Amino acid sequence: MNPLTIECAVHFQRQGRGRKELTVGVAPPAPLPGRVPRVARLLALAHRLERLLRSGVVRDYAELARLGHVTRARISQVLNLLYLAPDLQEAVLFLPRTKRGRDPIPLWRLQPIASTRDWKKQRALWASLMRWASA
Repeated sequence: MNPLTIECAVHFQRQGRGRKELTVGVAPPAPLPGRVPRVARLLALAHRLERLLRSGVVRDYAELARLGHVTRARISQVLNLLYLAPDLQEAVLFLPRTKRGRDPIPLWRLQPIASTRDWKKQRALWASLMRWASA
């Protein structure tokens, strides 16, 4: 009987507390350079918090604030991002990664846009914000 030899790439990945996961094949791709802008992370958090509220996991903004160790006002600021027009929310979620320095669009620049109820006006304000951010 002839011995059979199998060759393949093996990648070990730590899964916390010393456990290792064995993955056969190529190593996972390196993470993209830079970081996701903070406003994009906050908008994603707003969607998560809204789901928790709707499903009844948490009762109200006050409970979210207690669980998150923040003020109710901060919870309101984050959840107000949900008032952005859907296409603007998509644009925020897919903002380019920040390579270095500050994010091009801080939260305080988005708050007045989110508080405008007319989506057409929101889009005009967004366009002027994009011109400002790219300058």
